[in-house]
Amino acid sequence: MSARYPTPEFRRTALAPAVLGVIALLVGLVLIRADGYLFIRFAVSILALIVVVFAWQARQWWWVPPLVAVAVLWNPVLPITLDGGLWLGLHYVAAMLFLLAGAFVKIRNPEDRNTRASR
Repeated sequence: MSARYPTPEFRRTALAPAVLGVIALLVGLVLIRADGYLFIRFAVSILALIVVVFAWQARQWWWVPPLVAVAVLWNPVLPITLDGGLWLGLHYVAAMLFLLAGAFVKIRNPEDRNTRASR
């Protein structure tokens, strides 16, 4: 007799890139005046666009505009420079946005075995 374990009803597909985005933003606070900040811009911008794709796939379109704004603000190709205090505050706002999107963007798990009749 094999044990059957329940599977989660939902998958939080955006959680991993969102957590990586938060880490990049917090590291970016330290490197904001350094040359390595370009890599932070790349990471945050790309991770924001990845979370946008997951939000779009989950049909939770209300996450798309703020995450696209994050991708545009941290765009490394055409960098936007803001005042130091405002830029630091935007780091925290974007980190909170990543955390919320990672927690709330979810899709139904197609491998959910909980609804089957038990034998």
